[in-house]
Amino acid sequence: MRILIVEDEAGLAQPLLALLQKERYQAFWASNLEEAYAHLESLEPDLIVLDIMFPQGEAWSGDTRWVDAGFDFAQAVRRAGYRGSILFLSARDAVEDRVRGLDLGGDDYLLKPFSLAEFLARVRALLRRNASHKQSTFQRGPLQVDFVARQALWHYKRLELSEKEFALLELLAMHPERVFTVEELLERFFPEAASGHRILRVYVHRLREKLAPEVILTMPGGYRLGL
Repeated sequence: MRILIVEDEAGLAQPLLALLQKERYQAFWASNLEEAYAHLESLEPDLIVLDIMFPQGEAWSGDTRWVDAGFDFAQAVRRAGYRGSILFLSARDAVEDRVRGLDLGGDDYLLKPFSLAEFLARVRALLRRNASHKQSTFQRGPLQVDFVARQALWHYKRLELSEKEFALLELLAMHPERVFTVEELLERFFPEAASGHRILRVYVHRLREKLAPEVILTMPGGYRLGL
């Protein structure tokens, strides 16, 4: 499952990003709302972790002020049809702020500072709620993929997969009849890699070794799930 962190403070965003990736979620970070809108178009995240306060103005001129633009962002994406979950992060603990956030389309509101364990528990709860409206598991032949528990089984034995390996298998399992082009997979998983085609082939090879060669089929221009 894909998670987008929208947070201007790198000191907070980077530990959250590392935590989510360690748990094998596809996690991405946008440091401002312009980046967040761009990510939304390509990622279609299942969860947005959204700060409320963002700087406005030019820092170099000393004219920076903080505005609650996260509320406007949440309202805008809901109006545009976003159906995933939104978890607000904020140091503002007034009841009216929490009520406003939830009324504008938020699903949860977590006060700063918070523990990483509580943050992860909130994330899991929201994704479980999403899964009740979507497919939460996939099974075909000896392959089982649990999208919520973040694990895959082959002949009932749990596979030891890296975050990228699981993410690639997850995507193919979510759309088992679709052929994903090499360009789509590179943009999603290896956007910064100079030798992306080679890296993608390495990950496909690793998955075939851990499962079976026929699990991932090579098609003209891309790959799809086999079995």
